[in-house]
Amino acid sequence: MKTSKKVINSLKLSFPSLSVNESAARAVVAAFSAQADPTTTELADIKCAVSEAVTNCIVHGYPDSIGEIYISVKILEGRTVRIEIKDKGKGIEDIALARTPLYTTSPETERSGMGFTVMESFMDKITVRSRVGKGTTVVLFKTLKERKKAE
Repeated sequence: MKTSKKVINSLKLSFPSLSVNESAARAVVAAFSAQADPTTTELADIKCAVSEAVTNCIVHGYPDSIGEIYISVKILEGRTVRIEIKDKGKGIEDIALARTPLYTTSPETERSGMGFTVMESFMDKITVRSRVGKGTTVVLFKTLKERKKAE
């Protein structure tokens, strides 16, 4: 799913990696995505995936400090929503391992190690780029079903 599709509209925001900001990020992305006329299920899927990605930034990207989280949302032609969530935190040493279900870097906490699995289950595609000491970028793609027009 390349981003060579025409951008219909876009939004950028950034906020500190405070846990109280996770719900605001989810709400803003959902409100912006609503213009593409998703079903309630599609919108719930987007909200859940955004929550997981932002929580990963907060918990894993900036575990011992407050940093900035950046979100870019694009509505693309073909009813595709593209959401990029980025931090400039500690990064991921082994992306493949981090994407393994039930893998967690914090076994002593209540973390389940299912963040990437949840994102993958609710979105059509996700990509993850990371550099240790530089941060992580997660890109989420959701192509919305065609809605029947009311006659």
